[in-house]
Amino acid sequence: MSKLGLIAGGGALPLSVAARCEAEGRPVFVVRLAGFADPHLARYPGVDAGMAEIGRVLSALKKAGCDAVCFAGTVSRPDFKSLKPDFRGATLLPGIVAAATKGDDALLRKILSVFEAEGYAIQGADDILGGETMPAGALGAITPTPEQLQDLKKALHVAEKAGELDIGQGAVVCDGLVLAVEAQEGTDAMLARVAGLPADLRGSAAGRKGALGKAPKPIQDLRVDMPVMGARTIELAAAAGLAGVGGVAGQLILIDHPAIVEAADRLGLFVWGETR
Repeated sequence: MSKLGLIAGGGALPLSVAARCEAEGRPVFVVRLAGFADPHLARYPGVDAGMAEIGRVLSALKKAGCDAVCFAGTVSRPDFKSLKPDFRGATLLPGIVAAATKGDDALLRKILSVFEAEGYAIQGADDILGGETMPAGALGAITPTPEQLQDLKKALHVAEKAGELDIGQGAVVCDGLVLAVEAQEGTDAMLARVAGLPADLRGSAAGRKGALGKAPKPIQDLRVDMPVMGARTIELAAAAGLAGVGGVAGQLILIDHPAIVEAADRLGLFVWGETR
């Protein structure tokens, strides 16, 4: 079993990947990105590194004997002028900055190419987690009504169209009206925006309506940036008055499947996997 180098950003996904490796007896070495990685990742062998310390990261992965790398977790686009690169990072930074001007997907492809050039295989978090992605149909006890399903389908369509422009991965639609499109703020902040909209535009706990749809950008590399959903997504969707959430079957990573189902059933939301 190859040793995995886990490049860990924020959120629960890196923790899930590390825990799965541990459970399966797969050796893992965690590169904890400063300012993003969860403190609980310190229990695993690894190193702390800044985003521009590329030489430090590559050297640590090589010394640890890693054969493959997985990029997992959220990372905000940095102010490139404030970064403090090491020597290797300084040589690569101009190309990375140039790629960043073309969008997040170009930036990710550039970063991946650096690691692939060093001989590392790139593994997706979904593969490591054993394919824990959204199944087709209802996940949980609640099935969307035809009207709610139409809202979800439109939200997914909007998310995909926004993804073509490298904007984001999510959208919220209620009664056919687009309430929000995810950009750099992320899903949580988008749902908080929806919760702050006038009550006549969205649903409520007493009368839920509308849906959040999350879809991968058509241009992106799914090994690195597949959409993610956890129980917190359900909680925030409920707070925004939505009737449910959904994604493209097989293209939305589920963080703690049982917790998602429990939250959805408790709060009365549907969770739906749309087939393509």
